[in-house]
Amino acid sequence: MPDRRFHLPSLLRCALFAALPAFSTARAAAPARASGPAVQEAPLRAHLAFLADDLLEGRGTGQRGGELTVRYLETQAAAVGLKPAAGKGYRQKVELVGQKTQAGSVLRFEAGGKTIAATFDQGAVYGNANGQAETRLDAPIVFVGYGIDAPDEAWNDFAGADLKGKLLVAMVNDPQPTAAEPARFGGKSLSWYGRWTYKFEEAQRQGAAGILLIHTTPSASYPWSVPVTSFTHEQFHLAGPGNALQGWISEDMARTLFSAAGQDLDALRARAEVKGFRPVELKATVHAQVKSAVRQVAEYNVAGIVPGTDPKLREEAVIYSAHWDHLGIDVQNGKPDHIWNGAIDNGSGTAALLAMAQAAVAHPARRTQIFLWPCAEEQGLLGALAYTRAPLWPLSKTAADLNLDSMNFVGPTRDIGVPGAERSTLLDTSRAVAQEMGLSIAPTVPDLGGAYFRADHFMFAKAGVPAFNVGSAVFSGDGSFAFAHDAASSSSRMRAFTRDYHQVSDQYDPGWDLTGMVQQAQFTLNLGYAVANAAAMPVWKTGEAWGKVKR
Repeated sequence: MPDRRFHLPSLLRCALFAALPAFSTARAAAPARASGPAVQEAPLRAHLAFLADDLLEGRGTGQRGGELTVRYLETQAAAVGLKPAAGKGYRQKVELVGQKTQAGSVLRFEAGGKTIAATFDQGAVYGNANGQAETRLDAPIVFVGYGIDAPDEAWNDFAGADLKGKLLVAMVNDPQPTAAEPARFGGKSLSWYGRWTYKFEEAQRQGAAGILLIHTTPSASYPWSVPVTSFTHEQFHLAGPGNALQGWISEDMARTLFSAAGQDLDALRARAEVKGFRPVELKATVHAQVKSAVRQVAEYNVAGIVPGTDPKLREEAVIYSAHWDHLGIDVQNGKPDHIWNGAIDNGSGTAALLAMAQAAVAHPARRTQIFLWPCAEEQGLLGALAYTRAPLWPLSKTAADLNLDSMNFVGPTRDIGVPGAERSTLLDTSRAVAQEMGLSIAPTVPDLGGAYFRADHFMFAKAGVPAFNVGSAVFSGDGSFAFAHDAASSSSRMRAFTRDYHQVSDQYDPGWDLTGMVQQAQFTLNLGYAVANAAAMPVWKTGEAWGKVKR
């Protein structure tokens, strides 16, 4: 375990230095447009080192570290010259409800005359989203296949069933492609319907008492430790109604339950792959007593603008976004236990946006540019969702959202990833910007983990704004970026980060080569300028528009 002692003087120097205009060095700037804004490495590194330090306690939602982060971001936004985007200030209030499952909570199943106890963090992880300090649930259990109602795919896993007051058990991911239907549900790529967030929402729409998802590493695209980490921490949701019980059960627990109920889990999975599947009511019931620590939390998105120069086009805007939050600090027995620093996820994007804003203020574009740091991304993209429900800029006049999350920390590349850009005309603009910078566009790979739906840009896409996560090197399918130096070693280090993802080991290393991160930030800024200076706003390609925004 590294030394976690605070080095306050050096941290303050980092913070103060980050606010100052950076001097150009040979390594610092990635290729920029002629006479255009150049992102500098020095402020980016200083911001990253500060944001990922123990002093900010993991930038937790509803925690002191989150308050410090918001204060830091708004002061830095003012220091570099961004104009307030939320009236006279930089903060947009987001009302949240925090819930953390407490010791003494019980989850057990009754099936075939057997009582099956689900031990928290081993057999199951769960909580509620109804804002209640104590929830009691006794309900029959229904297997609903993938738990999807998708009219666009002529697919309904709930057809003909009354699910009110029942506990749903569902698979994660979505129906796999077949020889007859190779493109169904995005083919090999995970669709929105495969995401856990969709399934939790759909259970509520169906009137169910709750939902448990069956975890497997291949179907979820991450190990059991990821939902365990999430549910061990405080969970947040936007104020309003929610499921009385929601969470995950391990595959072993699911097999035990289904076997006791007289069902073959694998046989039911196979049935669920076929269109026309109908819910299967198990001869089993659930008993749950969820004891929760519940609190009301006011959290904040942070946003600043660079006003546009064109008398007409300045009424339209390009958004650059990067979530500032991570998993915070665990406190056990009154003493700090773990700090989840979140250096890459997403201290990297947070810092990059500050460095990009510093470069942009002296070079206004025709359209307005908005630099947005959403809160509570780790809680289900809640800050971005809140923004799209109450936008600081009309969504109909928002040209695009370019998001940064978990950036490249191992060195420069000869290409740039733009997964999701192909859904709109942003791909054509990306190609032109990449060519201008001497880069190529990284090959598209199947989005097996549904990365397009796992970052803040998706809430903008869902609301109708063309959007994608720029250069997502960490989660780029097979990670095969064309690194400019020592490609094998660089790719290996990038893939190795999956062991640090959502772990306390995601910490800042002063030895990191940030030239690739600067390159990624510069590409994003150049792309934003291309969009901001274009005659027309980007548009979705046929069949790709998510929302109802008319452009």
